[in-house]
Amino acid sequence: MPSLDDAIRATETLLAGLLAGPDPARIRVAWTGGKDSTVVLFIWKALLDHHGLGPVRAINLDTGCKFPEIIAFRDQLAARWGVDLHIARPGVVLDGYPVARDVIACCRDLKIEPLARALRQTGASHLITGIRRDEHPDRAGRLALEPRQDPPHVMVNPILDWTETDIWAFHARYDLPHCPLYDQGYRSLGCRPCTALPGAAEGERGGRDQAKERALHTLTSLGYF
Repeated sequence: MPSLDDAIRATETLLAGLLAGPDPARIRVAWTGGKDSTVVLFIWKALLDHHGLGPVRAINLDTGCKFPEIIAFRDQLAARWGVDLHIARPGVVLDGYPVARDVIACCRDLKIEPLARALRQTGASHLITGIRRDEHPDRAGRLALEPRQDPPHVMVNPILDWTETDIWAFHARYDLPHCPLYDQGYRSLGCRPCTALPGAAEGERGGRDQAKERALHTLTSLGYF
């Protein structure tokens, strides 16, 4: 099994390769405020800073159903790190909206369409994610670079081969901040109606809405990461 140092080097090599291509101002991190995408944001920010190419730019999907703790963490860290943050919000009125009743329709309205709109508005050519192969079977076959359409961009997945243990080891090594919900026992954070504390015997995403988990392949095909 690769060491954490090996994982870091592979991630840095992939991301450094992006600097030889498009305008860095057109590269955005899909930053949820979660543990994984915060690692990606930190590594990408360090590369940009090293080359004098900041600020780091990110897109955050604010569905209107997020935990207040993750919103507060996002805003505080964005200010501290000087993140150029584009917050993507849904175009539907949430008052009376049937959140999570139909997981495909809900994620389309609250996440997928706002993400596509944000990519167009920011002119992003690349979107860097914090997804990992081991967190879900449907992500096991994902690629490091994935061309996408509507709008055209490349989805970059630089920590695919990291483990949950790698993520927390990196947080500890570099003293990265994290949302306090993790200290309460959450291991994967989504919208409030679709996220619960996982049981002791459950996997990392055991607290996620299982209907949505089963639909992840469909959601990915529609444009989600």
